[in-house]
Amino acid sequence: MVPVRVTLTQHPKEKPQDESKLGFGVIFTDHMFVMDYNPEQGWHDPEVKPYGPFVMDPGTVVFHYSQEIFEGMKCYRRKDGGLQLFRPRDNFARMNRSAERLCMPQIEIEQAMAGLMELLKADADWVPSTPGTSLYIRPTMIATDIMLGVHASRTYRFFIICSPSGAYYENGLAPVGIYVESELVRAVRGGVGFTKTGGNYAASILAGDLAEKKGYSQVLWLDGRENKYIEEVGSMNMFFKFKDALVTPPLNGSILGGITRDSILKLAQEMGVPTQERRITVQDVFDAAARGELEEAFGTGTAAVVSPVGRLMWNDREIEISGGEIGTLTQKFYDRLTGIQYGTEPDTLGWVVPVE
Repeated sequence: MVPVRVTLTQHPKEKPQDESKLGFGVIFTDHMFVMDYNPEQGWHDPEVKPYGPFVMDPGTVVFHYSQEIFEGMKCYRRKDGGLQLFRPRDNFARMNRSAERLCMPQIEIEQAMAGLMELLKADADWVPSTPGTSLYIRPTMIATDIMLGVHASRTYRFFIICSPSGAYYENGLAPVGIYVESELVRAVRGGVGFTKTGGNYAASILAGDLAEKKGYSQVLWLDGRENKYIEEVGSMNMFFKFKDALVTPPLNGSILGGITRDSILKLAQEMGVPTQERRITVQDVFDAAARGELEEAFGTGTAAVVSPVGRLMWNDREIEISGGEIGTLTQKFYDRLTGIQYGTEPDTLGWVVPVE
């Protein structure tokens, strides 16, 4: 593993004074981690350096063919002032799965961890301490060859930037309204739906804009073949609590394998909650609601953690879930998961990585 060079800024930024107004992903810390790749040297010159713009040629591959992947994770401040990460190696492992599909080089996970740790040491004072806040971490890889031609780049840049952030949703744990998209398609099996690449999110923007205009916070995507099986929300995996089990769609190649999704499934096992990973149609959900068998619904993701769903709209039909309030099980998952992340609950599954 190549040692990480650290170059600290001589011009630190003014840190936010009011942590209740951080927002999400709009403020950035003093430093970033950067390393580059070419076939001859592999990943080289890992460095923590002052945060700043990249100078890139207009012909750079990433601008034209979207050869790009990213991840999202968080650093949390404990009550004792210490810092910790939640399953960071799993995020880097998922990034490597995305890299394989996008014909990009694998990152060396321990090299990425070393760079991340040095970055967090340099910007430790940026990690907020107000309950519910965290330092959002965005690792990214982009293609950097300068050419016009549809084939894989030879050179790449990997970088990590950080942003002190509050709640992903302004209303915190207040249940959100979800709009089921019945016409537009985000991903199909065999495509890149299971990867975390910018193109997936670009494909979701139009539907998200239409949903917002109708008064809904997020879009629930259906499968791209039959347009009836539930897949995921734009930034979250989905869970439905029926009378007999907690159900989430299976990872079939068009759904992102969420770290939080996996954590919820493991916590459910620990809590004795029956779970099923199976295909489920939106009609199944509405029928269960009509029978009184749909008890709760929530989305999961790094940014939102657990987000209760209070309303679901499909083909001009709307159902209210859990009386429009956060469900009991949803609350338990949120409390247990955030408790582990912030160090107030025991980490029985070995997920926490201290920043030392």
